[in-house]
Amino acid sequence: MKMIIAVIRPEKVQNVKDALKEAGIRGLTITPVRGRGSQGGLCFTTRTEKVCIDEIEKVKLEIVVDDDKKQTAVDTVREYAATGTIGDGRIFVVNIEESYKVNDEPNL
Repeated sequence: MKMIIAVIRPEKVQNVKDALKEAGIRGLTITPVRGRGSQGGLCFTTRTEKVCIDEIEKVKLEIVVDDDKKQTAVDTVREYAATGTIGDGRIFVVNIEESYKVNDEPNL
């Protein structure tokens, strides 16, 4: 199993969710996050001063899939989260050794 961790723009979340569902990937966890990457934040100038915001609002998606669905999940996120500009996000793929449902009975 693999966990796909995608940090994307908030306005792209619904597009990605819909596309993942269409691709047969239903389970995911969504968390609002803040941070910065290579973009380094945003700077703009007002009439009186230069203002820099070094933490950008993003959304983290955590998607656990079987190994054979990994590339589908990654490709789907890349396609539907992209705007073509810096700050679109990042995708990480992590190995999952074990997974349990909370309400499953243990095998005896």
